[in-house]
Amino acid sequence: MFPIVQILHSQGYNITGSDNNETETLQLVRDMGIKVTLGQKAENIEGADLIVYTAAVLDDNPELVAARASGATVVERADMLGLITRLFDNAICITGTHGKTTATSMLTQIFLEAGEDISCFIGGKLPAIGGSGRFGKSDILVCESCEFKDHFLKLEPNTAVILNVDADHLDYFGTLENVISSFRKFAEMTTKLLIVNGDDANTMKAVEGLDKKTVTFGFGERNDYHAEILGTKGVQTRFKLFAPGGETFEYEINVPGTHNVLNALAATASARSCGVSFEAIRVGLSKFGGAVRRFQRLDTVNGITVVDDYAHHPAEIAMTLKAAKTLEINRLWAVFQPFTYSRTEMLMDDFVSALSIADKVVLTDIMGSREKNTHGVYTEQLGQKIEGCVWFDTPHEVVDRQTAEQKEYNFGQVTDYIAEHAESGDMVITMGCGDVYKAAQMLIKKIKDKR
Repeated sequence: MFPIVQILHSQGYNITGSDNNETETLQLVRDMGIKVTLGQKAENIEGADLIVYTAAVLDDNPELVAARASGATVVERADMLGLITRLFDNAICITGTHGKTTATSMLTQIFLEAGEDISCFIGGKLPAIGGSGRFGKSDILVCESCEFKDHFLKLEPNTAVILNVDADHLDYFGTLENVISSFRKFAEMTTKLLIVNGDDANTMKAVEGLDKKTVTFGFGERNDYHAEILGTKGVQTRFKLFAPGGETFEYEINVPGTHNVLNALAATASARSCGVSFEAIRVGLSKFGGAVRRFQRLDTVNGITVVDDYAHHPAEIAMTLKAAKTLEINRLWAVFQPFTYSRTEMLMDDFVSALSIADKVVLTDIMGSREKNTHGVYTEQLGQKIEGCVWFDTPHEVVDRQTAEQKEYNFGQVTDYIAEHAESGDMVITMGCGDVYKAAQMLIKKIKDKR
């Protein structure tokens, strides 16, 4: 919701809002002079001409119920984003099961370094724009496009970018084949260009036989844009870019992992489609230091490095932990907040495999978010399958109606344990798409207090 707020606020719209959880983002909205109410109540929508809600809000939410009965226009967030994409002649819509925020942020940084006054919608915060949304004067929109509940099918892409296709959101899609089918529908919608990961079998299956101008990227030499890793040092990766026409360039990115080289290739192909020079792309990529909550190094205290990452799918967790393992560290701690009961249940064995890459695993309670626990799934069922895993027993009835105070208590248990047992040279990564970043901040304070 935040980037939509930033975009509409910049155009002079009078906005109010509400949330049920105190966050840094909420404070950023308040700092813009926007009234925000903590807690959703019917009276919050009084006087509104248009009411936008997120799919994370359940149908029985009192504010949403009042909105639908008010006579005002009520739209879901994805519908509003679709309206925004229609304002631009060149909407570059970037999707994929993994990497959307990083690739969208990379491309935004490239355009800004090239002097392009673009608009953007990013699912995370990019320091270069001081947030997640921006409205510029050019006809270019860089738009992160989420497949959750087919939301990306509400957009109007002129250029469609597919990073990868994996089994996720199976509570909605049911099967991987249905996921692939939705990505195909998204690809069919593009009006100008399709940019896809030529190394990803599911992506290529999704676009097979489409009569669309297509550009591919990957490590395989058959791709239009492909890369060769030249070396790594800390979080920095150097690679050689092979471009169409036989040109080669040496680039470097300051985020770890080969998956981020693929994100850089997708951003490069997208920027080139708009005429951005290879030199401007090189500068943009070199200045990109990552989006907030994407392998974000928060602090090093007593020799213990604390990193926060948005990874919440097993494939993302595995990529993040493998990238961390390439760094010069002692032990790697994975602190994971499972997100939604359905995903935890359906992908439990995959979570076990991914988290086991770390040397130490600590789990928080599951964050149910938009779901009620009709699955009977709890943290201990995951923890029991991971050798040496640590979690803290919370009565099931407390987890099922978890309050902010209970969550803070659980984070306190987790961070007390890590502060007591982590050693100099260790790296601790908090992971999840919920509010586990709060645990990272608590941990840093506790290590400092201990020192």
